[in-house]
Amino acid sequence: MAVITTIRNKYGKVAGGVIALALVGFIVSDATNGSLASLFGGKDTDVMEIDGKKIDPRYYSERVKEYETLYLLYNQNGRTSLDDAARAQMNEQLVQLMVYEAAVDEQCDKVGLNVSDEEKKELVYGMNCDPMIRQFNIEGQQIFNDPQSGQFDPGRIKAFEKEIGERGDKLDPSGKLRDSWKYVKAYVERAARIRKFNALFGNAAYVPKFQMKRMMQDQQSMASVRFVKVPYTSVSDAEVKVSDDDVKAYMQKHAALFNNDEATRNMEYVTFEIVPSSADSARVLAKLEELKGELGSTKDDETFVNANSDFTNSYTKSYFNKRTLQSRVADTVMSLPVGSVYGPYYENGGYNIIKVTDRKTFPDSAKIRHILVRTKAGGQDIRTDSAASMKIDSAIAALKAGGKFDSVVRVFSEDDGSKDKGGEYTFELVARPGLSKEFGDFAFEGKPGETKKVKVSNDNYSGYHYIEVLEQKGVGPAVQVALVNKALTPSDSTTDALYSKAVEFAAKNSTAEAFTNTAKKENLDKRIGENVRVNSFNINGLGPAREVVRWMYKEDTKPGSVSQVFTLNNERYVVAKLVSIAQKGAKDINPIDRPMIEQKVREEKKAELIAKKYAGKGLDAIAGESMQQVQQSDSVILGGSYVPNLGYEPKVVGYAFNKGFQPNTVSPAIKGQAGVYFITVLNRNESPLPPDGGMMDQILAQQRMQQERQMRSVIDQTLQQAMIKRTNVEYHPDNF
Repeated sequence: MAVITTIRNKYGKVAGGVIALALVGFIVSDATNGSLASLFGGKDTDVMEIDGKKIDPRYYSERVKEYETLYLLYNQNGRTSLDDAARAQMNEQLVQLMVYEAAVDEQCDKVGLNVSDEEKKELVYGMNCDPMIRQFNIEGQQIFNDPQSGQFDPGRIKAFEKEIGERGDKLDPSGKLRDSWKYVKAYVERAARIRKFNALFGNAAYVPKFQMKRMMQDQQSMASVRFVKVPYTSVSDAEVKVSDDDVKAYMQKHAALFNNDEATRNMEYVTFEIVPSSADSARVLAKLEELKGELGSTKDDETFVNANSDFTNSYTKSYFNKRTLQSRVADTVMSLPVGSVYGPYYENGGYNIIKVTDRKTFPDSAKIRHILVRTKAGGQDIRTDSAASMKIDSAIAALKAGGKFDSVVRVFSEDDGSKDKGGEYTFELVARPGLSKEFGDFAFEGKPGETKKVKVSNDNYSGYHYIEVLEQKGVGPAVQVALVNKALTPSDSTTDALYSKAVEFAAKNSTAEAFTNTAKKENLDKRIGENVRVNSFNINGLGPAREVVRWMYKEDTKPGSVSQVFTLNNERYVVAKLVSIAQKGAKDINPIDRPMIEQKVREEKKAELIAKKYAGKGLDAIAGESMQQVQQSDSVILGGSYVPNLGYEPKVVGYAFNKGFQPNTVSPAIKGQAGVYFITVLNRNESPLPPDGGMMDQILAQQRMQQERQMRSVIDQTLQQAMIKRTNVEYHPDNF
């Protein structure tokens, strides 16, 4: 105590000064890097700005949480988390959705298009509520369905809200369920306004009668042609020179193809894949050789496997036959005596040893039909054990009195998955451990024609089953196995060595020229990441790579800049070089696009040479000189761009039906997708349409419905892109 008093008396002011200085430093640091930036004139902390409306990080984070919750709830079949690839894809979709929402809100505000409180109420609580409300589930159970009838009951929605409101701390201590429900309601209400907006455009789809008749007439117009295709490869690249002026002229001529809707950047990169070394393989093999003897002698296979295998819960009580034991060593394992161990052998990214623990004769699959009377549904008790037993006995009595099985199923069974199929299921042998023990035992060990009443207790099907075995197929030998797997993964020393190699490459090749030369010299796999947007989370070839995108869009990253080492998904190290920056609007020539443009220019020049060389000659002469064949297609349809024996060549189709082009003459050169075509039309047939009225009107009505449905689909697909394109968005990549 005396020591503390002395320090306080002698150094109190000094300590106070140090603390004050630390607080000032903390505030200044926060001001330049975080939430107080606006007070001190620092950088903007918003994620993005949409037509002047700022999206702050908290709101964006909440939307990310909402979107991930919905994604898992409705799309992932029980999965509880997303991997990096799915999360990156989800983030890209969310950013696009938020921009579209803002654009739609602005337009809806202008025209007064809203969703009323009554509409919102009906969307969430009504009999005709949004499908997402109907499908809301807990662990796969749709909780708004009546457990007795299986039908949707909107009254259960309010009851659910009341229950989680009053007993939320007990029913939902983590708050996850309440968050899920909150997010679903918010999304449904937002989506309703967007649906209304989309309907303004989709419902405007209309195809007039004269257009339908023209389309039908085109489909019935057919021509027969002879043609020669002279491929571009018949002219060597050495004969055609492509200059900068040629490339610029092509880009100007096809300006719409070289216009950026938003800014993009292109890069090149090299990867150092984090893969196991030969030393890693030797280490795993040595460990399995050590375990092999222990596996052979153990009496508790399940404990041994689960303790030593890298697979979680590796041990399974399944029996496998030759077909279901999906392994390259299946033949060997099936012939081993019980108790013997085989391996190590490499399979599925690791090394295994496998022991045959039992051998029996089982069917490969069992077809059964059953009636289920539940005692529980969704984890809640719905009837007593005795009441369930009495009900299943009533079903059995109905069958014995001559009732048809499918009819009794419809009256008594509470298994929605099989009710419409007369209670029938077919189970593979390998799926047997997933069945209730009593159920699975009888399905595979009973005899066809036998019946049995069994009681089961599990999360999904607690209650009584009445089961009849209908058929068993593929009866033969089956083995039960104990498999120990050791994943072949890179060791720390292997990973460190690869990282050192990547760091050395980045340090010694910090210029664009050195990067290119060294990658070529060391035979590194240099790849291209093109058209990367500021809001991208994925890069083609790399997958989730948000940190690389952030680097590409830093203010000090210029064309030619070489990055530090990035670690992506613990699978590879990446070093990147920024190649070019394309601003919004007309593209400049860049090293990424140039090879493609040069190829197009080269094809145009080759087409001119081919056209000049064979001008005025007959098909046979052209075929002979070009060493090609004269071919014929007898079913060229005006309403289609695909030509039998020729492929996708719309220009050839157009020329075949050009009324200014006379039959039995040779066309000028037609520049196509893969070469230059010379054609002769042998004949054209145009079948007249039936007169209006009766059947013709019905056909036109059906065709119109189909065309309008396709138009609405196209509108739905392109409206969002069009709205986003006309929206002014400023992204702040460092804040994502």
